[in-house]
Amino acid sequence: MNAFNRLILLMVALLLLAVPAALLLVNFGVLPAEAVDRYTGYRAGLEALGGALRADLSSWQARLALGAAGVVLALLALILLLRELTLGRRIARRTVIDDTPGAETAITARAVRALAEAASREAGAADASVSLSGSGRYLVECRLDAPEGSNYTALASRARENVRKALESQRIPVRDVEVTVRGTAGR
Repeated sequence: MNAFNRLILLMVALLLLAVPAALLLVNFGVLPAEAVDRYTGYRAGLEALGGALRADLSSWQARLALGAAGVVLALLALILLLRELTLGRRIARRTVIDDTPGAETAITARAVRALAEAASREAGAADASVSLSGSGRYLVECRLDAPEGSNYTALASRARENVRKALESQRIPVRDVEVTVRGTAGR
């Protein structure tokens, strides 16, 4: 998603979070309604919606229903906001290899992961698990189980070069390959 779309989604999520929170604070008397109306003019908006909303908001059931709806809307906005503000490494889903018009080629993260696992096993690992992150160029993290009695350093070096060579031969953009040897496979 490009930066403009992310910015728009972030602003919508913030509005969906701020508006219900402000209405809840006014509804439960934490913020005085007159002060909020002076700065936002929300009563004019409510009067404009008056024909559509003919509910009596003075009963406790109506206030409870309005409060519950506001809490649900605020939670939905918070989920959207947290989804947009992901912390840590961004997980790669797919990468475009060739963007030539009429010959676009994309590869999924699952296929890249399978290729990297196979290249690790070909280098001598008993078992391998691979995770990918980054956008545009992959950061490949391989965790290997080494066969019993093998040289961990040599295995890590061979696996790193083998994975890099296998991915680059398929024109998959690779930023870096990190290899961690967990120990022997016999455990």
